[in-house]
Amino acid sequence: MKDKKIGLIGVGLMGHGIASNIVKHGHALAVLEHEGNQPLDALKAAGVRTFTTAKDLAAAVDVLLLCVTGSPQVEAVLLGDEGVLQGMRPGSVIIDCSTAIPASTERLAKVVAEAGGRFMDAAMTRTPKEAAEGRLNLLVGADEALFAECRPLLACFAENITHCGPVGAGHRMKLLHNYVSLGSVSLIAEAAACAQRAGVAPEVFVDVLAKGGGGGTALERLKPFLTQQDPSGLRFTMSNALKDLGYYTTMAQDSQAARTIAEGVRQTLAQAVDSTGGQRLLPELVAVLAARDAG
Repeated sequence: MKDKKIGLIGVGLMGHGIASNIVKHGHALAVLEHEGNQPLDALKAAGVRTFTTAKDLAAAVDVLLLCVTGSPQVEAVLLGDEGVLQGMRPGSVIIDCSTAIPASTERLAKVVAEAGGRFMDAAMTRTPKEAAEGRLNLLVGADEALFAECRPLLACFAENITHCGPVGAGHRMKLLHNYVSLGSVSLIAEAAACAQRAGVAPEVFVDVLAKGGGGGTALERLKPFLTQQDPSGLRFTMSNALKDLGYYTTMAQDSQAARTIAEGVRQTLAQAVDSTGGQRLLPELVAVLAARDAG
């Protein structure tokens, strides 16, 4: 991969860390100029090139990573009038690090293959902090040969890389992971709102759960908000959580799988987004639910 030219679309909170680590490992990198980017000054100073259209960026690189919001954005950046497929060179590799609906991923992979490219999904878990540190977890969907070829590049910004299966498998596993993760946080948030209404001290609530079956990552991420009203333990907005739960329920419906509990979590998040605008962080769901219960 050292002689390959790398491109990145989506230099947001996660993408900026990915870009920094790709450069740190000596790769030539180019990115798309976009209003949603984090400041690019440090990357430009390190020699990163910029392009104003996805078409021109795709024409200049061998491997293109996508780190955008979700399936609609992935489809737009690939299929649009000035999109990636308008400029992609034969043999190019597209790596989708976004959170996406697997059915869309599989369809796009076929379109890319028909255009002479290769496609893999490499969904991310963890946070912008780990992205900056080069310690993301990646869930990959790809054939064995492409996975082996691209793994050295992925290792520039990931600590744990799991090959989940063929194209689409990485996105499936990401949605399963996020449903369990976000669902657990939402469940504890609802219980914490009930505890607040019942007059249970937050320190007691946290202590008892931590010593029993309620302990774990979800509780630790909520703990700063429960005890100090600090939501920074999980820098993930309610609107993003709702998007991911919507993708999960779509995937479950496509598979004709049970989804009653997931629908309950999705509806809870939808109501919270409707009442707050969705940009508040997920730990604040505790306060939203407590206030709604009070009404």
